[in-house]
Amino acid sequence: MLFILDPNNPEADFPPVDQAETEPDGLLAVGGDLSTPRLLKAYASGIFPWYSDEQPILWWSPNPRTVLLPGKMKISRSLRKSIRSSNFTLSIDQAFPDVVTACAAPRQKQSETWITQEMQQAYLNLFQQQHAHSIEVWDGEELVGGLYGVAIGSVFFGESMFSRRSDASKIALVFLSRQLLAWGYNLIDCQVYSEHLASLGAEEIERADFCARLLELCNKGPDSNSWSIGDKSAITAVKDL
Repeated sequence: MLFILDPNNPEADFPPVDQAETEPDGLLAVGGDLSTPRLLKAYASGIFPWYSDEQPILWWSPNPRTVLLPGKMKISRSLRKSIRSSNFTLSIDQAFPDVVTACAAPRQKQSETWITQEMQQAYLNLFQQQHAHSIEVWDGEELVGGLYGVAIGSVFFGESMFSRRSDASKIALVFLSRQLLAWGYNLIDCQVYSEHLASLGAEEIERADFCARLLELCNKGPDSNSWSIGDKSAITAVKDL
């Protein structure tokens, strides 16, 4: 039986993640709300929300978990060529609402999105409180790719990415991983496995191992945190990667 969260008590603990369902993999709890305290508690516990408009809020902690170590991202020969030939520029926290909106747009062959209006507002609230961040990829003045996620301690919890030009989202991830490595971050949470993420260096680890790492890393700030540089001086040419 699924654990039901009280929407009036955002500080309440989640059930232990080892109580999550095996089918569907990782479904742990239902209900609650998307308040900032609840979301921060969820991420630090190895849990994330994922549901569609017609569903209640569903909370997940799949096993295994897909992660990317910032220093171990794989850059293929074709991606490296794309980086060198691109005229894109990159920025940090310049257009967070636009990135979330773009990520929420239905993908090819899909008619709906899991990033509901309620979810979009929740992550905008996190951004306004400096818990969520975005990487933007620009072609001139046009936003052509990007990603967003939540930063706690020295962990970045990736949520979604989008691309309107070839390799734009991959380039955003390369930029993110290099920035996080420079700032002292230890882990990027990619949530669930995909061949696309695996080709970029992501790997699967046991949920118990993942949660043990979170227990340490979410309480350990990075050596330096430069998310606050999200102004015009943060714009970087892709060729500088």
